[in-house]
Amino acid sequence: MKISSKGEYALRALIVLGQHQGGVMSIQEISEKTLVTTNYLEQILLQLKKLGYLQSKRGAKGGYMLGKEAKDVNIGEVIRMLEGPLSPMSCASVTQYQSCPLEQGCLLKPLWSLVRDTIAFVLERTTLEDLLENRIQSWKEEDILDFKSKN
Repeated sequence: MKISSKGEYALRALIVLGQHQGGVMSIQEISEKTLVTTNYLEQILLQLKKLGYLQSKRGAKGGYMLGKEAKDVNIGEVIRMLEGPLSPMSCASVTQYQSCPLEQGCLLKPLWSLVRDTIAFVLERTTLEDLLENRIQSWKEEDILDFKSKN
């Protein structure tokens, strides 16, 4: 899994809008705070709106605002919706698995599966509110392995 500029900029925009406490911000204002060009940002904001994360308001004082409470914006979900599967390799993907001719007896697949599970574990437990409140926490290896055994 690689987070593209689109995923990074979408998270930046969500943070800026979350810091604006539910108020409306113009694309220009968001662009200035995220350092993303307005043309590219507009595409990202429209996609976030279609996915229900944002709402828009037309007019001279129009712009964008969060469409959900920050506590209800799951970062793992946002990344999956914008970037696709969290797995670094398709043979280890849960949602878009693709077989590989070397898969039988592959010694790398367990590694890719652990990487996928670790990424999913962290992102699925992180909300926009966590980012806004700077509540990113460290997880213990046993928490991640327990998560892996349940999935």
